[in-house]
Amino acid sequence: MSRNRKPLFTDQPARPALEEAELQKTHMRRVRQKTEQIANEKGRPLKGCVVTFGCQMNARDSEKLRGVLEECGFEQTDDEKEADLILFNTCTIREHADQHLYGRLGEAAGLKKKNPDLIIGLCGCMMQEEQIVRKIRSSYPAVSLIFGTHNLFTLPMLLDRVLEEKRRVIELWNGTDMIVEDLPSKRKYPFKAGVNITFGCNNFCSYCIVPYVRGRERSRDPEEILKEVRSLAADGVKEIMLLGQNVNSYRGGEGPEGSFPGLLEAVCRVDGIERIRFMTSHPKDLSDELIEVIARNEKICRHIHLPVQSGSSRILEKMNRRYTREHYLDLVAKIRRAIPDVSLTTDLIVAFPGETEEDFQDTLTLVDEVGFDSVFTFIYSVRNGTPAATMPDQIPEDVAHERFDRLLTLVQKRGQEMSSRFEGQTLPVLVEEKNRTPGMVTGRTSHNLTVHFEGDESLIGKIVPVYLAESRGFYYFGKMR
Repeated sequence: MSRNRKPLFTDQPARPALEEAELQKTHMRRVRQKTEQIANEKGRPLKGCVVTFGCQMNARDSEKLRGVLEECGFEQTDDEKEADLILFNTCTIREHADQHLYGRLGEAAGLKKKNPDLIIGLCGCMMQEEQIVRKIRSSYPAVSLIFGTHNLFTLPMLLDRVLEEKRRVIELWNGTDMIVEDLPSKRKYPFKAGVNITFGCNNFCSYCIVPYVRGRERSRDPEEILKEVRSLAADGVKEIMLLGQNVNSYRGGEGPEGSFPGLLEAVCRVDGIERIRFMTSHPKDLSDELIEVIARNEKICRHIHLPVQSGSSRILEKMNRRYTREHYLDLVAKIRRAIPDVSLTTDLIVAFPGETEEDFQDTLTLVDEVGFDSVFTFIYSVRNGTPAATMPDQIPEDVAHERFDRLLTLVQKRGQEMSSRFEGQTLPVLVEEKNRTPGMVTGRTSHNLTVHFEGDESLIGKIVPVYLAESRGFYYFGKMR
């Protein structure tokens, strides 16, 4: 690389967060002037499409991106073929995620041949990986805009530059300590919303790329969170999901609302909010105080997602999870004593480097003992740049798949047994959407179980009592009471 070439990643500008927010609002107004002029020339409104890969955090980020684009003059569309701007919000958790993205970029490049004015942008976690960005920069000339997780909120300024300079814009930050509030957001559902309480992660699990691409953990000010929740409640939102890579490590200050249990109780006191969820919890940080808060507040949903990753203490140590099998089982017992009807879900990784058959049997027996309502199962995926990627004793693919199949058989059997325990009960269900079957709607219980029942779209967004008549394993058919 030439010594004079600008480095790919730079430090964040020395601007306060409030000043940054005002700067981006100024650029939103400038971009809107430009898009309105282009729309007048074309004789139609411009349309923007945000394509989301990955987790709930990415989904929430995409809501912010859609809100910014709408404020900039782009109508929202889910059809890439009719879009004037396509923005891919990328995820890098799984192996081969880059190959999937390259395929999508090839399709978008074909659309750009038909519409030379099409703006193709990339953002999110994958854009914090230097080798990925260099490949895109050299091999995908159709891409007009690249930015990462740390400067997601600078989209208005970057889009302004793309429209003004008529050339590719790449801006990537090494990291950030900035949390920019009060930028627009476009929610997918009018009746439920995600609210970020932390950004980044300090755990550095040996298999995980997240701390490297999302940065170190930063907690929002509790009053800013509550201000957002009150605003959402006033807008008709009934269900809130508090989001973070590790929500229960939230540290928002010295006051009572500066801990995660204290923040949860404060959100419970917001009028209009009827349900509260959170995602994701780390077992090492799930305190007795948090369990007590969940138990005594009916607004908090009876569902805890508690990733265990492995049932073997030896593998958990190699994963740098900082708890043992015994600690996890003790935690589950505490939760079930305090919240008897709780639904527990988890994540499990099969074939982590060095996993023996004995280690795998520990995972099987843990699944059988805990009785999870559902389990997200994964075959270990090498992520370059993580400690696990260079560990010896990587598991052969055939062994990994054989273990995965055995685990899947067990988790499906136990999950169906656990999920069916509510058959014959009448439970409140938040109706979320029309079912594909005419005359039916679909919703969720507090326990995060899906229920299909007869009803029309006037029920969407309402919490109604539903008799759970028939369990089909991981979902129910019911009848509204």
